[in-house]
Amino acid sequence: MHELGVVFQVIKMVEEVCEENDLTEISSVTLELGEVSTVIEKYLYDVWKWAVLKKSEHMKDSKLIVETIPAITYCESCGAKYGTVKHGKICPECGSGHTYLLQGNEFNIKEIEGC
Repeated sequence: MHELGVVFQVIKMVEEVCEENDLTEISSVTLELGEVSTVIEKYLYDVWKWAVLKKSEHMKDSKLIVETIPAITYCESCGAKYGTVKHGKICPECGSGHTYLLQGNEFNIKEIEGC
């Protein structure tokens, strides 16, 4: 489960923001998670509470918010954009495999709320 390592990295980054901005308490952290990012949202929530209690004085009561970015693929053959999860690599419009992911693989810290 690499989600624990991901959460540790988020905590480290948020702690740096706390230092740079003289924040003493973080109430929430909002993450953007791509639909095909390989990070499992449920596991993030499972490890969040434990990790922030153990690794961060500033974040011990913080809430995790996850916003999903849908996976969208682009077909180079016909120009169609379509849902990656539903259709995969093959374009549902023309049947071409000349496609690439436009979005949906992201993992970003979108917002940190604190005082």
